[in-house]
Amino acid sequence: MDAAQQEATARARELQRSWYGEPLGALFRRLIDDLGLNQARLAAVLGLSAPMLSQLMSGQRAKIGNPAVVQRVQALQELSSQVADGSVSAAEATDRMDEIKKTAGGSVLNNTTQTATTGATTVRRVVREIQSLLRSVAAAGDIIDAADSLSATHPELAEFLRVYGAGRTADAVAHYEAHQN
Repeated sequence: MDAAQQEATARARELQRSWYGEPLGALFRRLIDDLGLNQARLAAVLGLSAPMLSQLMSGQRAKIGNPAVVQRVQALQELSSQVADGSVSAAEATDRMDEIKKTAGGSVLNNTTQTATTGATTVRRVVREIQSLLRSVAAAGDIIDAADSLSATHPELAEFLRVYGAGRTADAVAHYEAHQN
């Protein structure tokens, strides 16, 4: 790999970190480990081709272009957390992955409402959907610039943009919980 390719890969990984909270290679490897998958199975659940998954993991491509795939990634992250904390068994996880694979995505509001009515929603899931929506509209740097321009007149809105548009999920969850009711 020449210097230009290395620089492009590093830039793609940095963009992934700003959009998804971490490089997709690390995120996908964690899902593979936590859920007992291989790359081919992960690609199938997400609805990506194996070459596309590989390009995203290696930093040859920066962005997941399909919002439904982004939502499936978020659903798998939530499932991975549930498996790690013991609230979902390995057998249940397999069934849930089959359900996730069948989802076509849809609007954030519809998904949130639907999961809320089934009692399966979590604050983390809602926060990740808000982050995904903001990050699908603009890059983190642009969101920070917008927040900076709003900070003098609308500090709460500026904080929202910074936390959800460019911050880490844990910080956004804390913000969400602090502003409930």
